[in-house]
Amino acid sequence: MVSLKRQLALAMMLTPAAISVSASPTTSGGHNNMPARALTNTSVPVRFGMVLFPAFTPLDVFGPLDMLNSFSLTQPLELALIAKTLDPVTTRLRNHQQANSNFSQSVVPTHTFANPPADLDVLFVPGGAGTRAVKSPDPELRLTELIAYIRTVYPSLKYLVSVCTGAQLLAQAGVLDGRTATTNKAAFNSTAAFGPRTYWKAHARWVVDGNIYTSAGVTAGIDATLQFIEDIWGAERARSISAGIEHVRHLTPDDDPFSAQFGLVDIPPVEQV
Repeated sequence: MVSLKRQLALAMMLTPAAISVSASPTTSGGHNNMPARALTNTSVPVRFGMVLFPAFTPLDVFGPLDMLNSFSLTQPLELALIAKTLDPVTTRLRNHQQANSNFSQSVVPTHTFANPPADLDVLFVPGGAGTRAVKSPDPELRLTELIAYIRTVYPSLKYLVSVCTGAQLLAQAGVLDGRTATTNKAAFNSTAAFGPRTYWKAHARWVVDGNIYTSAGVTAGIDATLQFIEDIWGAERARSISAGIEHVRHLTPDDDPFSAQFGLVDIPPVEQV
């Protein structure tokens, strides 16, 4: 049985007032012509949203969410899953048909882009093969509503986080204009084409510019989310969550071997678009 003294000590550890908020978190991704801006909004976020679209990459969604699942055991958090409709959203790819595979997962949204949750603090935007639908000749398959939602909701958010090619959707929404960002290295050049007003940093596992976090491919979303948690709630919280899932964390944003593997270089913004 836990002693009363121990119970009181645990209660103090879990009290929101005891959480350390970093006033000047580490910012990454700057360069000579367009330095990444430091975070200026240190309000503790509570209401989180995750957008969904067909053929999203599962780990882009559940990597960050699992970090926050752990955190929600000690900190009151709210989650909304937002999609075009309330129908289950599948991870199924076109390749599944070619391979005659029945192997995918579906997630049930809680809100739609037409009727989104009010007063979100943080929005996560995953990537995946489904982002290619923006070029579909069928307007029903394009992610028009999702991109419009990002554009509309961003001014009211405290933070915006993209994983992998989710940065493409942020770029199309215009919220990366004048900023530094990164994305999946296998899709780096094609994603950058959607953001000609953005400085795309090749050698980066994640980039923080102002209140926007962008991360590289898939598993980089876990490290970016842990950095986000560290920036807001402190390094010990991020370390504890990382250790709890036995994740060997990348601690520096420039710890990225994949840009060299793909022979990538930074892509500066086009002066006139």
